[in-house]
Amino acid sequence: MIRVLAHSTYQGSCSFTDHRSWFLLLHLLKLAAHSKKLVELNPIHFIHNTFFPHNFQKQKMFRKVFSTFIYLLIFVISQEQAIGALHGSTKKMVDEANKNGPYLGLVIPNMFEMNPLLNSPHYKSTKLVIDYAGRRFRFGNIYKKPVILVMSGMGMVNAAVATQLLLSLFEIKGVIHYGIAGNANPNLNIGDVTIAQYWSHSALWNWQRYGNGPEDPLPFEGEGGFTRDIGYLKFGTYSSNGDGDDDDNLLNNVWYQAEEVYPVDSTPEQTQQAFWIPVDSNYFSISKALEKLQIEDCINATTCLSKPPKVTTVQRGTSANIYLDNAAYRSFLYNKFNVSPVEMESAGVALICYQQKVPFITFRALSDLAGGGSATSNEADTFSGLSANNSVIVTVEFIKLLVGYNRKMLKYVL
Repeated sequence: MIRVLAHSTYQGSCSFTDHRSWFLLLHLLKLAAHSKKLVELNPIHFIHNTFFPHNFQKQKMFRKVFSTFIYLLIFVISQEQAIGALHGSTKKMVDEANKNGPYLGLVIPNMFEMNPLLNSPHYKSTKLVIDYAGRRFRFGNIYKKPVILVMSGMGMVNAAVATQLLLSLFEIKGVIHYGIAGNANPNLNIGDVTIAQYWSHSALWNWQRYGNGPEDPLPFEGEGGFTRDIGYLKFGTYSSNGDGDDDDNLLNNVWYQAEEVYPVDSTPEQTQQAFWIPVDSNYFSISKALEKLQIEDCINATTCLSKPPKVTTVQRGTSANIYLDNAAYRSFLYNKFNVSPVEMESAGVALICYQQKVPFITFRALSDLAGGGSATSNEADTFSGLSANNSVIVTVEFIKLLVGYNRKMLKYVL
Protein backbone atom coordinates (compact mmCIF):
# COMPACT_ATOMS: atom_id res chain seq x y z
CA MET A 1 0.00 0.00 0.00
CA ILE A 2 1.36 3.41 -0.98
CA ARG A 3 0.40 6.30 1.24
CA VAL A 4 0.69 9.97 0.40
CA LEU A 5 -1.15 11.15 3.47
CA ALA A 6 -1.17 9.00 6.60
CA HIS A 7 -4.41 8.87 8.52
CA SER A 8 -5.04 7.04 11.74
CA THR A 9 -8.24 6.53 13.64
CA TYR A 10 -6.02 5.48 16.52
CA GLN A 11 -4.22 8.83 16.60
CA GLY A 12 -7.31 10.78 15.50
CA SER A 13 -5.35 12.96 13.09
CA CYS A 14 -4.44 13.42 9.46
CA SER A 15 -0.94 14.59 8.50
CA PHE A 16 1.97 13.99 6.20
CA THR A 17 3.79 10.81 7.22
CA ASP A 18 6.68 12.68 8.89
CA HIS A 19 8.72 15.88 8.92
CA ARG A 20 10.85 14.64 6.05
CA SER A 21 7.84 14.93 3.78
CA TRP A 22 7.40 18.60 4.68
CA PHE A 23 11.10 19.20 4.15
CA LEU A 24 10.85 17.56 0.73
CA LEU A 25 7.83 19.71 -0.14
CA LEU A 26 9.61 22.95 0.79
CA HIS A 27 12.77 21.88 -1.02
CA LEU A 28 10.94 20.98 -4.21
CA LEU A 29 8.89 24.15 -4.20
CA LYS A 30 12.02 26.20 -3.64
CA LEU A 31 13.74 24.51 -6.58
CA ALA A 32 10.69 25.02 -8.74
CA ALA A 33 10.52 28.68 -7.83
CA HIS A 34 14.20 29.12 -8.59
CA SER A 35 14.12 27.32 -11.93
CA LYS A 36 10.96 29.02 -13.22
CA LYS A 37 11.63 32.45 -11.68
CA LEU A 38 7.99 32.59 -10.65
CA VAL A 39 8.54 34.17 -7.28
CA GLU A 40 11.28 35.00 -4.82
CA LEU A 41 13.23 32.11 -3.25
CA ASN A 42 11.39 32.33 0.07
CA PRO A 43 9.45 28.96 0.15
CA ILE A 44 6.80 30.26 2.52
CA HIS A 45 5.94 33.08 0.16
CA PHE A 46 5.93 30.65 -2.71
CA ILE A 47 3.48 28.33 -0.98
CA HIS A 48 1.18 31.26 -0.25
CA ASN A 49 1.32 32.59 -3.80
CA THR A 50 0.97 29.11 -5.29
CA PHE A 51 -2.04 28.05 -3.27
CA PHE A 52 -3.69 31.42 -4.01
CA PRO A 53 -2.56 32.13 -7.61
CA HIS A 54 -3.72 35.31 -9.35
CA ASN A 55 -3.38 34.25 -12.96
CA PHE A 56 -3.83 31.26 -15.23
CA GLN A 57 -0.11 30.73 -15.90
CA LYS A 58 0.64 30.36 -12.22
CA GLN A 59 -2.27 27.95 -11.78
CA LYS A 60 -0.93 25.84 -14.64
CA MET A 61 2.59 25.89 -13.25
CA PHE A 62 1.28 25.01 -9.79
CA ARG A 63 -0.40 21.89 -11.15
CA LYS A 64 2.87 20.78 -12.78
CA VAL A 65 4.98 21.43 -9.69
CA PHE A 66 2.48 19.83 -7.33
CA SER A 67 2.12 16.76 -9.59
CA THR A 68 5.91 16.36 -9.61
CA PHE A 69 5.98 16.63 -5.84
CA ILE A 70 3.26 14.01 -5.40
CA TYR A 71 5.07 11.52 -7.64
CA LEU A 72 8.36 12.06 -5.83
CA LEU A 73 6.68 11.78 -2.43
CA ILE A 74 5.01 8.52 -3.46
CA PHE A 75 8.38 7.22 -4.61
CA VAL A 76 10.14 8.14 -1.37
CA ILE A 77 7.45 6.62 0.85
CA SER A 78 7.16 3.47 -1.22
CA GLN A 79 10.93 3.02 -1.08
CA GLU A 80 10.89 3.41 2.71
CA GLN A 81 8.16 0.81 2.99
CA ALA A 82 9.94 -1.50 0.53
CA ILE A 83 12.99 -1.66 2.80
CA GLY A 84 10.85 -2.14 5.90
CA ALA A 85 11.25 1.32 7.40
CA LEU A 86 8.99 1.98 10.35
CA HIS A 87 8.02 5.63 10.48
CA GLY A 88 5.35 8.22 11.08
CA SER A 89 1.99 7.22 12.47
CA THR A 90 2.76 3.48 12.19
CA LYS A 91 5.76 3.81 14.48
CA LYS A 92 3.70 5.83 16.97
CA MET A 93 0.99 3.16 16.96
CA VAL A 94 3.54 0.37 17.52
CA ASP A 95 5.24 2.27 20.34
CA GLU A 96 1.89 3.00 21.97
CA ALA A 97 0.75 -0.62 21.61
CA ASN A 98 3.91 -1.93 23.23
CA LYS A 99 3.11 0.06 26.36
CA ASN A 100 0.27 -2.42 26.91
CA GLY A 101 2.47 -5.48 26.40
CA PRO A 102 3.92 -7.97 26.64
CA TYR A 103 1.59 -9.98 24.42
CA LEU A 104 0.99 -13.52 23.38
CA GLY A 105 1.44 -13.68 19.62
CA LEU A 106 -0.95 -15.90 17.64
CA VAL A 107 0.29 -16.83 14.15
CA ILE A 108 -2.52 -18.24 12.02
CA PRO A 109 -2.09 -19.63 8.49
CA ASN A 110 -5.34 -18.60 6.78
CA MET A 111 -8.49 -16.57 7.29
CA PHE A 112 -10.77 -19.61 7.57
CA GLU A 113 -8.64 -20.68 10.53
CA MET A 114 -8.67 -17.18 12.02
CA ASN A 115 -12.42 -16.53 11.68
CA PRO A 116 -13.48 -19.02 14.38
CA LEU A 117 -11.27 -17.15 16.84
CA LEU A 118 -12.50 -13.73 15.76
CA ASN A 119 -16.05 -15.01 16.33
CA SER A 120 -15.26 -16.68 19.63
CA PRO A 121 -16.97 -15.11 22.68
CA HIS A 122 -13.67 -15.48 24.51
CA TYR A 123 -11.82 -13.17 22.12
CA LYS A 124 -12.35 -9.51 22.96
CA SER A 125 -11.05 -7.16 20.30
CA THR A 126 -9.58 -3.83 21.41
CA LYS A 127 -10.37 -2.44 17.92
CA LEU A 128 -6.69 -1.63 17.43
CA VAL A 129 -5.35 -2.84 14.09
CA ILE A 130 -1.87 -2.10 12.75
CA ASP A 131 -1.09 -2.80 9.09
CA TYR A 132 2.57 -3.20 8.20
CA ALA A 133 4.58 -4.86 5.43
CA GLY A 134 1.54 -6.60 3.99
CA ARG A 135 0.47 -8.03 7.35
CA ARG A 136 -2.42 -7.01 9.61
CA PHE A 137 -1.86 -7.20 13.36
CA ARG A 138 -5.10 -7.43 15.35
CA PHE A 139 -5.08 -6.66 19.07
CA GLY A 140 -7.38 -8.17 21.66
CA ASN A 141 -7.68 -10.16 24.85
CA ILE A 142 -8.45 -13.81 25.61
CA TYR A 143 -9.32 -14.41 29.25
CA LYS A 144 -7.87 -10.92 29.88
CA LYS A 145 -4.56 -12.00 28.36
CA PRO A 146 -3.33 -9.41 25.79
CA VAL A 147 -2.90 -11.08 22.40
CA ILE A 148 -1.89 -10.08 18.88
CA LEU A 149 -3.29 -12.04 15.93
CA VAL A 150 -1.52 -12.14 12.57
CA MET A 151 -2.40 -14.17 9.48
CA SER A 152 0.75 -15.55 7.90
CA GLY A 153 -0.48 -17.00 4.63
CA MET A 154 0.34 -20.44 3.26
CA GLY A 155 3.79 -21.99 3.39
CA MET A 156 6.92 -21.88 5.51
CA VAL A 157 8.35 -18.64 4.15
CA ASN A 158 5.13 -16.74 4.85
CA ALA A 159 4.93 -18.26 8.33
CA ALA A 160 8.54 -17.35 9.11
CA VAL A 161 8.19 -13.78 7.79
CA ALA A 162 4.99 -13.15 9.77
CA THR A 163 6.56 -14.56 12.94
CA GLN A 164 9.73 -12.49 12.60
CA LEU A 165 7.73 -9.29 11.98
CA LEU A 166 5.61 -10.07 15.05
CA LEU A 167 8.70 -10.52 17.23
CA SER A 168 10.57 -7.54 15.77
CA LEU A 169 7.73 -5.04 16.09
CA PHE A 170 6.05 -5.96 19.35
CA GLU A 171 6.78 -7.01 22.91
CA ILE A 172 6.02 -10.74 22.67
CA LYS A 173 6.43 -13.15 25.58
CA GLY A 174 5.30 -16.28 23.72
CA VAL A 175 3.94 -17.51 20.38
CA ILE A 176 1.02 -19.85 19.72
CA HIS A 177 0.52 -21.30 16.27
CA TYR A 178 -2.63 -23.20 15.37
CA GLY A 179 -4.53 -24.53 12.37
CA ILE A 180 -5.39 -27.71 10.50
CA ALA A 181 -3.10 -30.47 9.27
CA GLY A 182 -2.96 -33.77 7.47
CA ASN A 183 -2.66 -36.93 9.54
CA ALA A 184 0.23 -39.34 8.99
CA ASN A 185 -0.42 -41.36 12.14
CA PRO A 186 -2.68 -44.42 11.59
CA ASN A 187 -3.55 -44.41 15.30
CA LEU A 188 -5.18 -40.96 15.13
CA ASN A 189 -8.38 -39.79 13.48
CA ILE A 190 -9.82 -36.81 11.68
CA GLY A 191 -10.88 -34.12 14.14
CA ASP A 192 -8.19 -34.98 16.70
CA VAL A 193 -6.05 -32.06 17.82
CA THR A 194 -2.34 -32.84 18.06
CA ILE A 195 0.23 -31.11 20.25
CA ALA A 196 3.64 -32.11 18.89
CA GLN A 197 6.71 -31.89 21.09
CA TYR A 198 9.09 -31.46 18.14
CA TRP A 199 8.81 -29.96 14.66
CA SER A 200 10.96 -30.35 11.57
CA HIS A 201 11.27 -29.00 8.06
CA SER A 202 11.29 -32.19 6.00
CA ALA A 203 11.81 -30.73 2.51
CA LEU A 204 15.40 -29.56 2.78
CA TRP A 205 17.07 -32.28 0.70
CA ASN A 206 20.33 -33.31 -0.87
CA TRP A 207 19.24 -35.12 -4.01
CA GLN A 208 21.80 -37.81 -4.74
CA ARG A 209 22.95 -38.42 -8.29
CA TYR A 210 21.91 -41.59 -10.05
CA GLY A 211 24.45 -44.37 -9.56
CA ASN A 212 25.48 -43.38 -6.04
CA GLY A 213 24.11 -45.14 -2.98
CA PRO A 214 23.89 -44.88 0.80
CA GLU A 215 27.58 -45.70 1.19
CA ASP A 216 28.71 -42.83 -1.04
CA PRO A 217 29.46 -39.42 0.50
CA LEU A 218 27.33 -36.45 -0.47
CA PRO A 219 28.76 -33.27 -2.02
CA PHE A 220 29.98 -30.87 0.70
CA GLU A 221 29.43 -33.51 3.38
CA GLY A 222 30.88 -32.92 6.82
CA GLU A 223 32.17 -29.86 8.69
CA GLY A 224 28.74 -28.30 9.03
CA GLY A 225 27.71 -29.19 5.49
CA PHE A 226 25.40 -31.90 4.22
CA THR A 227 24.85 -35.05 6.25
CA ARG A 228 23.66 -38.64 5.94
CA ASP A 229 22.80 -38.86 9.64
CA ILE A 230 19.09 -38.03 9.41
CA GLY A 231 18.12 -40.51 6.72
CA TYR A 232 16.99 -40.76 3.13
CA LEU A 233 14.11 -41.67 0.86
CA LYS A 234 14.83 -44.19 -1.90
CA PHE A 235 12.44 -43.73 -4.79
CA GLY A 236 13.05 -47.24 -6.09
CA THR A 237 11.38 -48.63 -2.98
CA TYR A 238 8.09 -47.19 -4.19
CA SER A 239 8.16 -48.32 -7.82
CA SER A 240 4.72 -49.66 -8.65
CA ASN A 241 6.02 -52.26 -11.10
CA GLY A 242 8.92 -53.62 -9.06
CA ASP A 243 9.69 -55.78 -6.07
CA GLY A 244 10.78 -53.16 -3.54
CA ASP A 245 14.09 -52.06 -2.06
CA ASP A 246 16.32 -53.31 -4.86
CA ASP A 247 14.36 -51.61 -7.64
CA ASP A 248 16.24 -49.13 -9.80
CA ASN A 249 14.90 -45.62 -10.30
CA LEU A 250 16.50 -42.67 -12.05
CA LEU A 251 15.31 -40.38 -9.23
CA ASN A 252 17.58 -42.38 -6.89
CA ASN A 253 17.68 -41.02 -3.30
CA VAL A 254 17.01 -37.80 -1.40
CA TRP A 255 18.74 -37.22 1.93
CA TYR A 256 17.02 -35.16 4.62
CA GLN A 257 19.02 -32.19 5.89
CA ALA A 258 19.00 -30.05 9.00
CA GLU A 259 18.40 -26.31 8.87
CA GLU A 260 21.18 -23.83 9.49
CA VAL A 261 20.14 -21.66 12.42
CA TYR A 262 21.56 -18.52 13.98
CA PRO A 263 20.40 -18.19 17.60
CA VAL A 264 20.36 -14.64 18.96
CA ASP A 265 22.63 -15.61 21.86
CA SER A 266 25.32 -17.23 19.69
CA THR A 267 28.27 -15.75 17.79
CA PRO A 268 27.09 -14.00 14.60
CA GLU A 269 27.68 -15.88 11.35
CA GLN A 270 28.48 -19.11 13.19
CA THR A 271 25.80 -21.59 12.17
CA GLN A 272 24.25 -24.39 14.14
CA GLN A 273 22.34 -27.37 12.75
CA ALA A 274 18.77 -28.14 13.78
CA PHE A 275 16.36 -30.71 12.38
CA TRP A 276 13.98 -31.39 15.30
CA ILE A 277 12.94 -28.13 16.98
CA PRO A 278 11.40 -28.57 20.46
CA VAL A 279 8.40 -26.52 21.55
CA ASP A 280 8.70 -24.76 24.87
CA SER A 281 8.93 -27.41 27.58
CA ASN A 282 6.79 -25.43 30.02
CA TYR A 283 4.08 -24.83 27.40
CA PHE A 284 4.15 -28.50 26.46
CA SER A 285 3.80 -29.58 30.09
CA ILE A 286 0.84 -27.23 30.63
CA SER A 287 -0.82 -28.43 27.43
CA LYS A 288 -1.07 -32.01 28.68
CA ALA A 289 -4.02 -30.91 30.81
CA LEU A 290 -5.93 -30.32 27.55
CA GLU A 291 -6.06 -34.03 26.77
CA LYS A 292 -9.30 -34.28 28.75
CA LEU A 293 -10.93 -31.45 26.81
CA GLN A 294 -14.09 -32.21 24.86
CA ILE A 295 -14.10 -30.85 21.31
CA GLU A 296 -16.57 -30.80 18.42
CA ASP A 297 -17.49 -34.01 16.56
CA CYS A 298 -20.34 -32.90 14.26
CA ILE A 299 -20.59 -30.45 11.40
CA ASN A 300 -24.38 -30.48 11.58
CA ALA A 301 -27.20 -32.74 12.70
CA THR A 302 -26.51 -35.29 9.98
CA THR A 303 -22.72 -35.18 9.47
CA CYS A 304 -20.55 -36.34 12.36
CA LEU A 305 -17.19 -37.99 12.81
CA SER A 306 -17.20 -41.77 13.13
CA LYS A 307 -15.13 -41.54 16.33
CA PRO A 308 -15.24 -38.78 18.96
CA PRO A 309 -12.18 -36.57 18.46
CA LYS A 310 -9.61 -36.07 21.17
CA VAL A 311 -6.76 -33.77 22.11
CA THR A 312 -3.45 -35.60 22.30
CA THR A 313 0.23 -34.86 22.71
CA VAL A 314 2.45 -36.54 20.12
CA GLN A 315 6.16 -36.84 19.64
CA ARG A 316 6.66 -35.16 16.28
CA GLY A 317 5.15 -33.10 13.49
CA THR A 318 6.67 -31.99 10.21
CA SER A 319 6.27 -29.18 7.70
CA ALA A 320 7.12 -28.70 4.03
CA ASN A 321 5.92 -26.50 1.19
CA ILE A 322 4.03 -29.52 -0.06
CA TYR A 323 0.36 -30.40 0.25
CA LEU A 324 0.62 -34.08 1.10
CA ASP A 325 -2.06 -36.30 -0.42
CA ASN A 326 -0.07 -39.47 -1.07
CA ALA A 327 -0.45 -42.69 0.91
CA ALA A 328 3.07 -43.99 0.23
CA TYR A 329 4.86 -40.85 1.39
CA ARG A 330 2.49 -40.53 4.33
CA SER A 331 3.46 -44.03 5.43
CA PHE A 332 7.15 -43.32 4.89
CA LEU A 333 7.10 -40.20 7.08
CA TYR A 334 5.32 -41.99 9.90
CA ASN A 335 7.52 -45.09 9.81
CA LYS A 336 10.78 -43.18 9.34
CA PHE A 337 10.25 -40.23 11.66
CA ASN A 338 7.19 -41.07 13.80
CA VAL A 339 5.40 -37.89 12.77
CA SER A 340 1.68 -37.32 13.24
CA PRO A 341 0.59 -33.90 11.86
CA VAL A 342 1.95 -32.99 8.41
CA GLU A 343 1.40 -29.47 7.10
CA MET A 344 3.05 -26.39 5.62
CA GLU A 345 3.79 -23.73 8.26
CA SER A 346 4.64 -24.86 11.79
CA ALA A 347 8.34 -25.45 11.20
CA GLY A 348 8.67 -21.89 9.87
CA VAL A 349 7.23 -20.54 13.12
CA ALA A 350 9.32 -22.99 15.15
CA LEU A 351 12.61 -22.07 13.47
CA ILE A 352 12.12 -18.34 14.05
CA CYS A 353 11.06 -18.73 17.69
CA TYR A 354 13.91 -21.18 18.32
CA GLN A 355 16.48 -18.74 16.99
CA GLN A 356 14.93 -15.74 18.76
CA LYS A 357 14.63 -17.67 22.03
CA VAL A 358 10.90 -17.04 22.34
CA PRO A 359 8.64 -19.77 23.83
CA PHE A 360 6.21 -21.30 21.34
CA ILE A 361 3.76 -24.15 20.91
CA THR A 362 1.63 -25.44 18.03
CA PHE A 363 -1.87 -26.92 17.98
CA ARG A 364 -2.84 -28.73 14.78
CA ALA A 365 -6.25 -30.32 14.24
CA LEU A 366 -6.31 -33.22 11.77
CA SER A 367 -8.58 -32.46 8.82
CA ASP A 368 -7.59 -35.26 6.42
CA LEU A 369 -5.54 -38.44 6.14
CA ALA A 370 -2.79 -36.99 3.89
CA GLY A 371 -3.67 -39.47 1.14
CA GLY A 372 -4.26 -42.39 3.46
CA GLY A 373 -8.02 -42.51 2.86
CA SER A 374 -9.91 -44.06 -0.01
CA ALA A 375 -9.08 -43.06 -3.57
CA THR A 376 -12.40 -41.24 -3.95
CA SER A 377 -12.51 -39.46 -0.58
CA ASN A 378 -11.48 -35.91 0.11
CA GLU A 379 -11.77 -35.54 3.85
CA ALA A 380 -10.41 -31.99 3.96
CA ASP A 381 -13.33 -30.64 1.94
CA THR A 382 -15.74 -32.06 4.51
CA PHE A 383 -13.98 -31.65 7.83
CA SER A 384 -11.58 -28.71 7.50
CA GLY A 385 -14.10 -26.32 9.09
CA LEU A 386 -14.73 -28.61 12.04
CA SER A 387 -10.99 -29.13 12.50
CA ALA A 388 -10.33 -25.38 12.38
CA ASN A 389 -12.96 -24.89 15.10
CA ASN A 390 -11.33 -27.57 17.24
CA SER A 391 -7.89 -25.98 16.89
CA VAL A 392 -9.36 -22.69 18.11
CA ILE A 393 -11.11 -24.38 21.06
CA VAL A 394 -7.79 -25.89 22.16
CA THR A 395 -5.90 -22.62 21.67
CA VAL A 396 -8.38 -20.64 23.77
CA GLU A 397 -8.35 -23.25 26.54
CA PHE A 398 -4.56 -23.30 26.54
CA ILE A 399 -4.47 -19.53 27.05
CA LYS A 400 -6.93 -19.95 29.91
CA LEU A 401 -4.59 -22.54 31.47
CA LEU A 402 -1.62 -20.27 30.89
CA VAL A 403 -3.32 -17.37 32.66
CA GLY A 404 -4.10 -19.63 35.63
CA TYR A 405 -0.57 -21.02 35.68
CA ASN A 406 0.96 -17.54 35.71
CA ARG A 407 -1.26 -16.54 38.62
CA LYS A 408 -0.16 -19.59 40.60
CA MET A 409 3.49 -18.84 39.88
CA LEU A 410 3.03 -15.22 40.94
CA LYS A 411 1.49 -16.35 44.25
CA TYR A 412 4.37 -18.77 44.75
CA VAL A 413 6.99 -16.05 44.15
CA LEU A 414 5.21 -13.59 46.44
